Amino acid sequence: QTVSQRGIGFVFQHYALFRHMTVFENVAFGLRVKPRKDRPSNDVIAKKVHSLLELVQLDWLHNRYPDQLSGGQRQRIALARALAVEPSVLLLDEPFGALDASVRKDLRQWLRNLHHELHVTSIFVTHDQEEAMEVASQVVVLNHGRIEQQGSPSDIYDHPTNAFVSKFIGQTNIFDLDEHDNDWLQTAGLLQPSQQGKIAHVRPHDIIIEKTDNHHTAPATLKDWQHLGALIRIELVKNESNGSDAPVFAEMPNDQFKQLELTKGDKVKLKIRQAHWFH
Repeated sequence: QTVSQRGIGFVFQHYALFRHMTVFENVAFGLRVKPRKDRPSNDVIAKKVHSLLELVQLDWLHNRYPDQLSGGQRQRIALARALAVEPSVLLLDEPFGALDASVRKDLRQWLRNLHHELHVTSIFVTHDQEEAMEVASQVVVLNHGRIEQQGSPSDIYDHPTNAFVSKFIGQTNIFDLDEHDNDWLQTAGLLQPSQQGKIAHVRPHDIIIEKTDNHHTAPATLKDWQHLGALIRIELVKNESNGSDAPVFAEMPNDQFKQLELTKGDKVKLKIRQAHWFH
């Protein structure tokens, strides 16, 4: 089979629209270059193009040219053009990579809703872990061409198969039992299971900050914090017996952090809820 016969739609990272064609002509292109025996009539093409433009919510721009569109609009038109030939597989190569963060977030949700409506098998390539987790029903983590893990977003995040996946798919604190104060870690509730490795990965949201000394809590000092919208990312320093100033990062909801009424330099207690262990 030739490339044009394989039933594959492709959306590029950069806006690969034909500049000399209108939005309508860009979307219609794949239909108009079909072999004569398979080519729809002009009326059918027009009906399908307008239907796709309505689907991507841009039919009102059908007479515009690409340079008159925003980046997000261009990518939605590129997607409509790829869908026009009714592909069996849709390939998307970092389609939102060149867009602003806020536009990317809106388009991710829009694409997920569109995918649920059309049920087209799609392969979405991205280096943005959050994007992969939000858009995909199945995530494949690749490292130098080798599949490290495949599964649902929750499986990948909650049950990483190795240290690479754990670090790649989300922020994590890494505690090597050969390098850290084991007494401090045990006091914080980090107990090494039998037959497990010596390196623990702890997600920031699995570190609990308390102001009082409760069971299985270890001392630390609050160094700084950053507002991440609804979440607060907190940097702490472990108060270990060996004097180590190794940083620890925690995350918690904004309102919960406010209730603690903490300031920089405060002494707090940390509790580790759970960890993933690797060799």
